[in-house]
Amino acid sequence: MTSTILIRAAAMTDGSRSDILVRDGIVAELGGGLSATGATVIDADGLIALPGLVDLHTHLREPGYEQSETVLGGSRAAAAGGFTAVHAMANTSPVADTAGVVEQVKALGDAAGYVTVRPVGAVTVGLAGTQLAEIGAMASSRARVRVFSDDGKCVSDPLLMRRALEYVTTIDGVVAQHAQEPRLTEGAQMNEGTVSGELGLPGWPAVAEEAIIARDVLLAQHVGARLHVCHVSTAGSVEVVRWAKARGIHVTAEVTPHHLMLTDELVRSYDARFKVNPPLRREEDVLALRAGLADGTIDIVATDHAPHPEESKDCEWDVAAMGMIGLESALSVVHSAMVETGLLDWAGVARVLSSTPARIGGLAGYDRGIAVGAPAELTLYDPAASRLFGTADLRGSAVNSPFLDRSLPGRILTTVHAGYPTVLDGELVDVDTVARSAGATRG
Repeated sequence: MTSTILIRAAAMTDGSRSDILVRDGIVAELGGGLSATGATVIDADGLIALPGLVDLHTHLREPGYEQSETVLGGSRAAAAGGFTAVHAMANTSPVADTAGVVEQVKALGDAAGYVTVRPVGAVTVGLAGTQLAEIGAMASSRARVRVFSDDGKCVSDPLLMRRALEYVTTIDGVVAQHAQEPRLTEGAQMNEGTVSGELGLPGWPAVAEEAIIARDVLLAQHVGARLHVCHVSTAGSVEVVRWAKARGIHVTAEVTPHHLMLTDELVRSYDARFKVNPPLRREEDVLALRAGLADGTIDIVATDHAPHPEESKDCEWDVAAMGMIGLESALSVVHSAMVETGLLDWAGVARVLSSTPARIGGLAGYDRGIAVGAPAELTLYDPAASRLFGTADLRGSAVNSPFLDRSLPGRILTTVHAGYPTVLDGELVDVDTVARSAGATRG
């Protein structure tokens, strides 16, 4: 394997076809009839070339919860899903609330080599919501943290949230809020609505999300800060974000693949794979989320990939852990929910899964897409393929996917990160072997 790759006849997101020459980690040339002596040649006829996918919301669990996942395992899952960069959330043990911990996470990602791992720093010490974490120290560390979140817990104290928003304005950072008013969701097991009433399960009302978003966009406007809303899940939340953007407030928002496709009707099975926070909502919410993503109210798709050991999901509903994995299935779900429905074209997919999350997360170069001189981060996707998604498609440690045994369109055939393939012909590559054969060092 060499550090020169020639991809032939790929379909680009603008509808054209092009060869792509990658040399020394950079897109060197685009056009027809390209050649390069000694290059690894990949036939991309019938495949779509997408910029490497970027996830702004991934749980890699390490350090502390290696029984659920490791940075290496999560990185492999990401590469298999077409991702070349992920942002690792802070709810580890110890919590990523100091320069030392975020630097450890970055080092683990560099050593894995499958994707760029950017740590997300905690907003508050220990995610306890009482004292600001070392935001400045994390920002100036080798990890260069620019996204801060207590995800899994809401920064519910309005004064603390205001101070966090004020602080990140000094470092060109962003606070990513898990919007959940805790007093309205105590003991909640699923979406509050008709299904929760019929099943007798405590409900998680939509207003618990919408009220926090409304408060936080006003705080962001007041201090002139950037706010990012994690995993928007209700029609009302879409309207609040739309209102805020119309007022010029610096807010961005994400939606998960599972909230674009699945509804609370699935909870009737009591299958804990469908237990997640925020919960699966109504069909009306799903349709509003799709419309919001299509019209730009919602900026990106982020997986909220949340691995759990099997015993945490193969149990009674009320004691099961909340969370789903989503890295390996994300592009196929977006294909199904947004492209096959005519709501997005492939350029739109590249925007919501690559360039915009890269811009929000401050990933230099990743927001340029596939362009001469840009970093060689790309994915080749077969849109004509289909598969019954199963455990054989998973490359991390966990199997708690809500899409198991579902028919999904498309397949990732090649992922290129930093100029080297991490996936070829649909299979993971040993990146250390590739780097050694090319006489280079990854990381």
